[in-house]
Amino acid sequence: MDDQTKTRFSARTLVAQALGTHCPVTKGIVQPIHMSTTYVRDADNGYSAGYVYGRPDNVSVHQAERMIAALEGADEALLFGSGMAAATSVLLALDKPTHIVASQIMYYGFRDWLRDDIGRYGHGVTFVDSSNLDAVRAAVRPGQTGLFWIETPSNPLWTITDIAAVSEIAHTAGAILCVDSTVATPIFTRPLSLGADIVMHSATKYLNGHSDVVAGALATAGDNPLWQRIGKVRSHFGNTLSPFDSWLLMRGMRTLDIRVRAQAASAAWLAGKLVGHSAISAVLYPGLEKHVGHDVAARQMKGGFGGMLSIRIKKGDKAAVAVAACVELWNRATSLGGIESLIEHRSSIEGAGTPVPSDLLRLSVGLEDVDELYYDLTRALSVAS
Repeated sequence: MDDQTKTRFSARTLVAQALGTHCPVTKGIVQPIHMSTTYVRDADNGYSAGYVYGRPDNVSVHQAERMIAALEGADEALLFGSGMAAATSVLLALDKPTHIVASQIMYYGFRDWLRDDIGRYGHGVTFVDSSNLDAVRAAVRPGQTGLFWIETPSNPLWTITDIAAVSEIAHTAGAILCVDSTVATPIFTRPLSLGADIVMHSATKYLNGHSDVVAGALATAGDNPLWQRIGKVRSHFGNTLSPFDSWLLMRGMRTLDIRVRAQAASAAWLAGKLVGHSAISAVLYPGLEKHVGHDVAARQMKGGFGGMLSIRIKKGDKAAVAVAACVELWNRATSLGGIESLIEHRSSIEGAGTPVPSDLLRLSVGLEDVDELYYDLTRALSVAS
């Protein structure tokens, strides 16, 4: 499919058809894995095929990148060896000491890196409640703030940040806006269409969806000097995703639309059923009408509110750990976005200094029967109580 043709079709069709690509040799509907690390020069010493060396140039990698770019409505996408590699590459590509405004609640690994290590590169960071637009405006340092980094919905409290509003604040300050949209996925939110400059995904999660690939992705609204430097950082640091993992990621993305819609429907049903449970003090899910960010989420998340929710246990942290210990169907494991449902006591994973309440359990809803997931969780709540 050419770019004009892609705009005619829905995300479900684009991913199911893998952008209409076929193997040029066999006409197979599944592309082969291109493993070559080097390419033959032409007689005139050129590379007419466009490929020079395997680190920056690989057909399998580029195919998956084109899929992500199409889903995000982006000019271009880049794949990395992990979500952390993608996120840190943006910061490493900044060309001068920069003040960064970042969401207070976000993936803890990146938050810790920003807090503990970013100063060594000459940058400063201010963490704010990015759902509070007044706090975002107050954090701006005129002439210094050059980058905003927001995550929405934020992991694991699922607070919602108004992307369009923060985009206006960032651009007024002359800054770039990057959005971690891992949980929303391009099926529900396309941050670039709301004014973001770069969108980031931990592709390990929903984009792949099968818990067998570690990957990260960035997509850009338009080419610019920062984007060019990000590409160089990836090449120089060797952070490109491998061909085999790119092929697996492409395979996973072909069911992205149908997977995340089913997961979001189950998550919404579970959230509604769990509200008011005698053992639960709060259900955190942006699809609930009483969620503080529901109206913004409804405006910028089209068709669903994601497959993640958290619950807070009335009796505290020990009771929360006990609930996780009593489940049989839910898997006690880190990560999210796979076809299997996961439960995790987040504060014990994140350790000292985490902003996550100690009574919180994070739930990643998979593709199992939702009635059976509900029964297993409520049985565990009863046993643990």
